[in-house]
Amino acid sequence: MTTRDAIFPAGRHDLYMLHTYSAAIRSGDLLFVSGQVGSRSDGSPEPDFEAQVRLAFANLEATLQAGGCGLDDIVDVTTFHTDPENQFGTIMTVKNEIFPEAPYPNWTAIGVNWLAGFDFEIKVIAKLPSAAERGS
Repeated sequence: MTTRDAIFPAGRHDLYMLHTYSAAIRSGDLLFVSGQVGSRSDGSPEPDFEAQVRLAFANLEATLQAGGCGLDDIVDVTTFHTDPENQFGTIMTVKNEIFPEAPYPNWTAIGVNWLAGFDFEIKVIAKLPSAAERGS
């Protein structure tokens, strides 16, 4: 049986404990990051949509860093949107700032009707850098 190597960023543990899941699981040379949302420190949704998307990416980056990698190590992205048609322009603006040049990670966007009070969620798979890639 595989042992789960759970990863948690600083802070936000109550959110994970409340909903009983890990922020990320390290398995071999991959980091599987659970869906990250634009939650404020008290766990509530950021009400401004663009700020919520930016906060979701910041929460994602904190989880990646806790796992030993960064945004450039992402290979697979899945996003969830409560109103894709009206949100897509804002999401693409933020996405293009986060990933400004090729090669881009692959990306799947899914329209949903419920995200526990949030309007955007992002989950990723990242490849953990080797010791040589980290310069160690």
